[in-house]
Amino acid sequence: MSIAGIRLKRIYDPVEPEDGARILVDRLWPRGVSKERAALESWLPQIGPSHELRRWFAHQPERWDTFCNRYCAELKAQPDLLEDLREKARKGPVTLLFSARDRERNQAAVIRNLLQESTDG
Repeated sequence: MSIAGIRLKRIYDPVEPEDGARILVDRLWPRGVSKERAALESWLPQIGPSHELRRWFAHQPERWDTFCNRYCAELKAQPDLLEDLREKARKGPVTLLFSARDRERNQAAVIRNLLQESTDG
């Protein structure tokens, strides 16, 4: 069974009806965002990169490829978390929320890629 589209969005962007299930995938709660404003279905802090990996990456673009490899290894060690997201995405639209400024290189992009790879094959 295929999954519906998985969108990525900064938590600071406006809430939109097409967001579907809004799921925060940051280990830390984003600064300056109230729980009401976040309008989340759920927050999965345990799916975010480990503190050590997050600190090492420090959003330095030249570390992106290594970050992806290390983070994928962390995620694959927690298959239940990915399966929960996969199930939600099969039921309807899902938006993975992140707080990073970089919209292309962040943990939500890695999660989406893993979920899409696992359903394409």
